[in-house]
Amino acid sequence: MTETTTIAACRPGNLAVVTGGASGIGFAAAGAFLHLGMRVCLLDREGDALAQAAERLGDGAMAFPVDIADRARVEAVAAAIASSHGPVSLLMNNAGVGSGGDVFAAPEAWTQVLGVNLVGVLHGVQSFVPAMVANGAPGLVINTGSKQGITQPPGNTAYNVSKAGVKALTEGLAHTLREQTGGRVSAHLLIPGFTYTGMTAGRLAEKPPAAWTSDQVVDFMLRGIAAGDFYILCPDNETSTEQDRRRIRWAADDIAENRPALSRWHPDWREAFARHMAE
Repeated sequence: MTETTTIAACRPGNLAVVTGGASGIGFAAAGAFLHLGMRVCLLDREGDALAQAAERLGDGAMAFPVDIADRARVEAVAAAIASSHGPVSLLMNNAGVGSGGDVFAAPEAWTQVLGVNLVGVLHGVQSFVPAMVANGAPGLVINTGSKQGITQPPGNTAYNVSKAGVKALTEGLAHTLREQTGGRVSAHLLIPGFTYTGMTAGRLAEKPPAAWTSDQVVDFMLRGIAAGDFYILCPDNETSTEQDRRRIRWAADDIAENRPALSRWHPDWREAFARHMAE
């Protein structure tokens, strides 16, 4: 995708749809899109937070209450947006939940995390993107993933699985869009670092010095999209891009070198991983 295509998709008057837009990265992204002159549809669960977010953002922001895990409701909202506001130029599938637990956590927790974080992204893609492909105009799709979906730190396997699925889904989507539109509509995977959002605020009363703000993530995202990056790998105030790359390479080499699963946290490989990071 060229920078010209990016600018065309985000030109003033065009329509953006942001799921999980009531807070955090979604809210910051909606504000950035409005600043570019776009109109923005905020999709989030029904409640005061969604109405207040639209009010805070002001003119051009529209609220659509929906549970992104409910396919029928997402399809209905997509149809309503198309009928009342016209074609969508930018779709950001950002809605997510953080809790879930390890392999043996309650099935209900797994269902919620996978339903929102992974299946919800699929619902957004299937409900909005076919029209973006068909209308002949430039378009952008941004899916919010996570470093945990790549390096798989132990402790919250449900979340890791959901975000690993988003990575695979978005990679496949990017290929399909490239084949079908030649880059006119493109997909991008946002991979935030440690970010202080509504999700993290539930366990942290104040922003830790190590964390980025949602605005910093969105600024970095927009630069990455303008550069044509597919993987938008965000650093933070604690972890550099080079550290992230080394961790990702180590995780990939677990397979290539036939090491134990999650060897980074395996006692027999702890020293080797430390040497790898120090090289």
